[in-house]
Amino acid sequence: MRIALFVETYLPMINGVVTHVKILKDGLEQLGHQVLIVTADPHTHRHYLQNNVLHCPAVEMKRFYGFGLSSPVDVRRLKIIADFHPDIIHIHQEFSIGLFGVAASRILKVPLVYTLHTMYDEYIYYIAPRPLTKATKRFSHKYIKFFAQHAASVTGPSQKCAEYLRAAGVNKSVNIIPNPVELDAFSPRNISQQAKDAALRTLQEKYGVARDAMLSCFVGRLGREKSVDVLLSFWAKAITPADKLHLIVIGDGPVRPELQQQAQELGISQMVSFTGSIMHDQLPPYLAVCDAYVTASLSDTNSISMKEGMAAGLPVLQLYDQLNADQIQEGKNGFVFRSAEELAEKLRKLREMSPEQRQTLSQSVMESVSGASAKNLAGYLLEIYQQAIDSRKKS
Repeated sequence: MRIALFVETYLPMINGVVTHVKILKDGLEQLGHQVLIVTADPHTHRHYLQNNVLHCPAVEMKRFYGFGLSSPVDVRRLKIIADFHPDIIHIHQEFSIGLFGVAASRILKVPLVYTLHTMYDEYIYYIAPRPLTKATKRFSHKYIKFFAQHAASVTGPSQKCAEYLRAAGVNKSVNIIPNPVELDAFSPRNISQQAKDAALRTLQEKYGVARDAMLSCFVGRLGREKSVDVLLSFWAKAITPADKLHLIVIGDGPVRPELQQQAQELGISQMVSFTGSIMHDQLPPYLAVCDAYVTASLSDTNSISMKEGMAAGLPVLQLYDQLNADQIQEGKNGFVFRSAEELAEKLRKLREMSPEQRQTLSQSVMESVSGASAKNLAGYLLEIYQQAIDSRKKS
């Protein structure tokens, strides 16, 4: 099968959608299929193909983490895609490249599959002032509905996506396909002791982490929607230096200065460290030296960063979220908390476990994501692709 994946950003930029698409590409190719990535590239002024990636000229949108805005109409681009002869066009984001994907699907008469990755209601503050929030939300729902209506099949990584699409007025069924993770890259057995020692030494010497502290981490873009401010508030309310619990916040974003200021004002700077961005290929050792992954985000649909932590054997402590409640099985791959006191209680419980108990829990955590491989993701989507192709043939 020949599959064209449309995504607004791609490597070397790293985010959840890029990671998802890269793993999907790897899985499809491992199963013998041909893949073309179509992406916006603000660093080029011409279309060019390299390593099966079609780079499309774009204008950099600095406010949106360096995303590129490309023309949604381009004859040259259409010809390159037509020469690829795709059997399926699969859209992963909804901006200029996504719009072009819809047009290419109609012009080339190729079935369209659409995956919703992002709960856009949580991101409206990036583009709209408070008085325009409601109007912008209504428009975003209509915009998302446009993509779903043109797709032969709609998918999403969690039930939260299905509920969001329903709220946007989409009546189609949504295929829930959990996000993948690079299992081999994050597996503790594939991370050398030397790399782990170096990561731990950096945390201790550069960020002041105490040698006897139990380390919890959060990894992600530092925007308001990730609710790291909630984690800091909970930490200040229920955790003390005597608990010897330290929070490592890995990532960068527009609210990082605010979060650092908040930690200082709350008097928890000695218990919280902000590392800034860490390159994705350098991340595994940092996860491997932590003891838990913590998150208070209610905007994530099936966080790849969280699953990378789980692939490293880290039990997850997750703020209760009804639509993501099935992600954490209490005591098997993590714990759910509803308050600052419950977060502190469960972190202390984890700290008090014996090395044998922690190892057993870590193994259980890794087993819980063992099915989130590249080949399994590709296999699920190949079934959906074939159904879309068969449906077009019948019609």
